Amino acid sequence: MSVVVRDAVAERVHKWLGDIPAGWSGARLFEVADAWTSNVDKHTVEGQPSVRLCNYVDVYKNDSIVDSLDFMAASATHDQIRKFRIRQGDTLITKDSETADDIGVPAFVEYEAEDLVCGYHLAIVRPHGRKVVPRFLYWALDSEPIARQWSVTAAGVTRVGIRSTDLNKVTIPLPPPDEQRAIADYLDHETAQIDVLVAKQQEFIGLLQERRGAVRDKLMTAGVVQGRSVEATGSAWLSELPRGWRAVPTRRLLELGPSNGVSPEAGRVGDLRSLSIGAVRNGRVRLADDVTKYVDRAAVSDISRLRLEPGDVLIVRGNGNISLVGRAGLVGDEFGQQEYIYPDLLIRIRTTPDMLPEFFVAAFDAPASRAQIELLARTTVGTFKVSAADVRSIVLPRPPLDEQHAIVEHISEQTTRIDALIAKAEEHIVLAKERRSALVTAAVTGQIDVRTARKAS
Repeated sequence: MSVVVRDAVAERVHKWLGDIPAGWSGARLFEVADAWTSNVDKHTVEGQPSVRLCNYVDVYKNDSIVDSLDFMAASATHDQIRKFRIRQGDTLITKDSETADDIGVPAFVEYEAEDLVCGYHLAIVRPHGRKVVPRFLYWALDSEPIARQWSVTAAGVTRVGIRSTDLNKVTIPLPPPDEQRAIADYLDHETAQIDVLVAKQQEFIGLLQERRGAVRDKLMTAGVVQGRSVEATGSAWLSELPRGWRAVPTRRLLELGPSNGVSPEAGRVGDLRSLSIGAVRNGRVRLADDVTKYVDRAAVSDISRLRLEPGDVLIVRGNGNISLVGRAGLVGDEFGQQEYIYPDLLIRIRTTPDMLPEFFVAAFDAPASRAQIELLARTTVGTFKVSAADVRSIVLPRPPLDEQHAIVEHISEQTTRIDALIAKAEEHIVLAKERRSALVTAAVTGQIDVRTARKAS
């Protein structure tokens, strides 16, 4: 019987981790750590002790949980505080998301406090100190073989998650303790260098996007003609504009009024293409695999109403980040070759003949419009949203049609080079993150000898 058990364990380890070095083993998570999910929500209940929540976004966007993070204020029961207070050396992982790619994302806990607890949609992994080095466990959970196991065990339809019964079953590599420490030290050093390079590229992109926005914003209030006189508009949002321009509510610029897309409940798989809100970017609606979703055609009652056409404008209706709510993007000619619909968190509009859709997008993303959107945006369970009525009420500049053409052409000329630089920087970031991921996987599965690799570098 013992031989069969050993063979089964070896088969499982090889299936998930491949060929690991001699002297290494593989272990289920429950053999080296305790793992449990949190049920502490974001509400503040009168009479309960005040706490700070380490939330989903804190884990998803950060490699480490440190005291400088802006934790949310909430409340919890005494039992919840005892059970879900996080400790240094823990690893927190995302438990639920809209896609399997976003579950199991880890963050290492470097800071603890009496009032700091783990929030909903997260799990705490607390290592058994004598069996696994805490920092190595974090890196193991950050590797591709573990992510692959999470994706296989993920359950759900419109939202996927790790079931509590599956949380402890994931198989991790387990080198000897001294090698665990060496691997953790190596990855701490090497990934820090990669992260610095990524941060510099992200900073560069931010500067380029500011420059891109400045080009657009100036033209939205001054046009391309220098030294032109201005006149009062009577609008609180656009008080002065070049002579001949008008400040007009969006409802007077629309041929097809705002309408929401299909709900995610229409299905997660199928042959009908839809988009994620990430498709709206830099004033365009982009076609790419990472923003394409598929829904069941039979579950969508009126495809013709939802079908996107070149020249349509999509507006982000809801997002957890208020700066992304109300962002507009132009549907390009490439959509004429393929059938696409749009999701519930995007609003589709079509402009009248006296408003170029390209100009509408630029004006809708300009500072005066952003100020109106952020005033109107309401939050529901952490998501900021604007309604169709809100979109209709936004006041935009409307120059004569010939000036709109000139402004759109000028924006295109000025931003083409900037967009190319942004794309190149984003490519560098993708490559750096791929290298980082490959390095983590190679180190924690023994594909590289970290002591030799450290000396070589």
